[in-house]
Amino acid sequence: MADGFDRFDHDLRNTENGGGGSFVMGLLTGTVLGAGLGMLFAPKVGSELRNNLSEQANSLANQASEGYRRASESANEWAGKGREMYDKARDAVAKGADDAQKIVSKSADDVQKAVAKGADEAERYVRDTAASYRDSQPSSSGAEFGGSGPSSTGPRRS
Repeated sequence: MADGFDRFDHDLRNTENGGGGSFVMGLLTGTVLGAGLGMLFAPKVGSELRNNLSEQANSLANQASEGYRRASESANEWAGKGREMYDKARDAVAKGADDAQKIVSKSADDVQKAVAKGADEAERYVRDTAASYRDSQPSSSGAEFGGSGPSSTGPRRS
């Protein structure tokens, strides 16, 4: 009984490792033999059989040609749509880049103006503060410090 299982297991491994190729070869051989025998034993006369085969071959050729034509038209149509979409995307990206560049340039100009305005306001504030400080100081010639002006040895005020 073990011999039967071993033989089955051996046959199964052969089928898995390449036994499919022999099946396909047998299928093709059977197809060719069947077609040949069918022609040989066909009830029609040889000339009629050749005419039918020729008509069928022409019909297949016409169908293949028509299929190729349709596929070619479809491919050209899809290629056109692809080019159209590519052009639209390219234009949108270019427009976006231009818009971004304009925004960055305008923002840079706005920042420059704001910095310049801030600097002007800061300068005006310093000037006004200095002027109000001077105006609030008693008009003295520095006599309280023992001279006619600020002393170079005395403490400095900032």
